Amino acid sequence: MYAAVGILAGLAAYLLGVTAPWAVVVGAIAPAVLAVTPRFLTSVLRGATTPGPAEGPAAALSQMSGTEFEDHVARIARKCGVPVIMTPLTGDWGVDLIVGRRPDRLAIQCKRQARPVGAGAVQEVVAGAPMQDCTQTMVVTNHDFTPAARKLAELHGCVLVGGAELTRLGSTIRRLVAPDGVR
Repeated sequence: MYAAVGILAGLAAYLLGVTAPWAVVVGAIAPAVLAVTPRFLTSVLRGATTPGPAEGPAAALSQMSGTEFEDHVARIARKCGVPVIMTPLTGDWGVDLIVGRRPDRLAIQCKRQARPVGAGAVQEVVAGAPMQDCTQTMVVTNHDFTPAARKLAELHGCVLVGGAELTRLGSTIRRLVAPDGVR
């Protein structure tokens, strides 16, 4: 097959006005080009579909809206096999999601931000949890937390999950909402 391609390419080059020595060169190179082309195209397609550093999971989270981020966290919680209630956008007392069953319900505040989350998010969820009949609190973000937020969360037993810890969000939720004998 490669020989036929070489002969046809050389003949076509000669008929298009290329001199005889150059037609022989074209005939010799054409089979090599044909042999390399599938690998080259495969490599180009593979490279085009490989996510770069700015296209990974963290970048996908940073492109979400706040509501989409809440939906993402809710999907992770549902995969844990526990009920999830999404609170209304207004009048939620700082609680975006209610996860689990009584008496171990977890109040989650979701914050998708481009900067570290401050103590205000912790204050909101800690204050809103009793209003939503929740005994535990958590703040989830795509970013990180300020030192003030970490200190306040420690004082109130609020779990903070952000940045690289997001990969363990499901296991953290399971641990917090499991019945006492299962933890």
